[in-house]
Amino acid sequence: MSRQDLRMPHPDPLPASRPWRASRRALAGALLAAPFMMGGACAARATSCSDLARHALPDATFTTVETVKAGSWHAPQDQLSHIMSTPGMNLAGHPTEAANPAFCRIALTLHPTADSHIRTEIWLPLKGWNGRLLGVGNFGWAGSLMYDGMATGINEGYAVASTDTGHDSATPEGQGGRFTLGHPEKMIDYAYRADHLMTVAAKTLVRTFYGHEATHAYWIGCSLGGLEGLIEAKRYPEDYDGIVAGAPPNPIVNFNAEQLWAGWMSYHDPALRVSRDKFRLLNAAVMNACAGPVGRKQGFVDEPDRCAFRPEQILCKPGGNTDHCLTADEVRAARNIYQGPVDPQTHTVIFPGPAKGSEDGFSADGKAFPVALDLFRYAAFQNPDWDWTTLKWATDVQEATRKVGPLLHVDDNLAPFLARGGRLLLYIGWNDGHNPQQLATYYQAVQRRAGAAGRDGVRLITIPGMEHCHGGAGCDTFSKLGAIDSWVSNGQAPDMIVAARVDGGKVVRTRPLCAWPAVARYDGQGDMDDARSFACVTPGTN
Repeated sequence: MSRQDLRMPHPDPLPASRPWRASRRALAGALLAAPFMMGGACAARATSCSDLARHALPDATFTTVETVKAGSWHAPQDQLSHIMSTPGMNLAGHPTEAANPAFCRIALTLHPTADSHIRTEIWLPLKGWNGRLLGVGNFGWAGSLMYDGMATGINEGYAVASTDTGHDSATPEGQGGRFTLGHPEKMIDYAYRADHLMTVAAKTLVRTFYGHEATHAYWIGCSLGGLEGLIEAKRYPEDYDGIVAGAPPNPIVNFNAEQLWAGWMSYHDPALRVSRDKFRLLNAAVMNACAGPVGRKQGFVDEPDRCAFRPEQILCKPGGNTDHCLTADEVRAARNIYQGPVDPQTHTVIFPGPAKGSEDGFSADGKAFPVALDLFRYAAFQNPDWDWTTLKWATDVQEATRKVGPLLHVDDNLAPFLARGGRLLLYIGWNDGHNPQQLATYYQAVQRRAGAAGRDGVRLITIPGMEHCHGGAGCDTFSKLGAIDSWVSNGQAPDMIVAARVDGGKVVRTRPLCAWPAVARYDGQGDMDDARSFACVTPGTN
């Protein structure tokens, strides 16, 4: 396959009206029409869960249609479920997940092209449906169903849907980005087609089962799931009424380049390799310089974007003990990581490095970050033997962008989604490897492009102490579902959300999360572990 193959299809200006170019008919239109006659009258309705299997969907195969009894569902246990079952990843903000109610489980395989094999599941509550649909975003390189998020949704009364995006990560060829090698249609499925067709199929089955459409549809995801949410908003603005996009790696080529940066620089210059102990030393110095009283007690920098610490401040003195300071090379390495990779031709930062306070997660060991490496060697360059150490910052990032950018990058024009009343909630942790200041810049650009009609339809939440999507010393557990539903259904914008830190299944601390640029400031008197002791304040106004 030539390098040109993955450039197709290029995003259309109004992609919802022409989802993709393919030799087979568009599944979306066929699915929407399947259970209905002209004029919108219902031609057929399922009278039971098992009856749904008789309602054929074009380019789809039913693999399982069953009733799951209350309390009997147990998600497969693997590395993904270990992540997704943590409190910080719970979509409703629960410390623990309750037993499931009874639901109808429909497993489908969608095959819009000859090379497509998109596993999809749609769960429908048998009682107490709240009239809404939830699409659950993926993680990493996807390749599996997001059962934990689905379980949360079904417990909250939602009809829920998830897809593996068209490949199986349990197989050797489906691990990481390998599935894209020589399979341009699978790359398209992964980029956007699987999520859209899953959504169309879910809406059809909801209407068939309950006899009417969902009143609202929401998408929630973090990391890849956050990027998927942005892609949905851009390409198919009518799919969802509310989207929660956590830590979206966008533009993903630039972000993955930044993830390779520290390993690349320390491979080429071993003097820039830094031990874990030295990064912990650096983190302690940053904490000492920049954390406020609350942050020092709880273990994070309260407002990293206001931290003026420089690694030169702990430079070793000539002849001094280097165990308690940074050598000149270690200072240089830290500065390079904070800055991020730079295009040597334009002298612009390709993607900024992590924020102050996240040094405990730094690595400069001369090795590549596997998830990022796969995007370049498989998806972009279609060469499993591509040598990441030869990466040319002036040309390879641009070439990779030309290959996969049309599929995976989302520009700042989300005006069609916002103009129709769509709501977008972005969130990210300050201790994430993805610097929230980069996402704040994107957020501001989206607002500008949205104009007066849509500017108020987007919010950004930055979370002190939270790592990638969850974890860290901060309060990482909050109800994404509650926030987006209150916004869409009741017009209550998420200008302040109360989040919790959970330990051993119990809430041990709460703190308000404030819509950027506001931050939570302690009142100086109350309990530091109680959200009521804080107020959302815009820096520079108090």
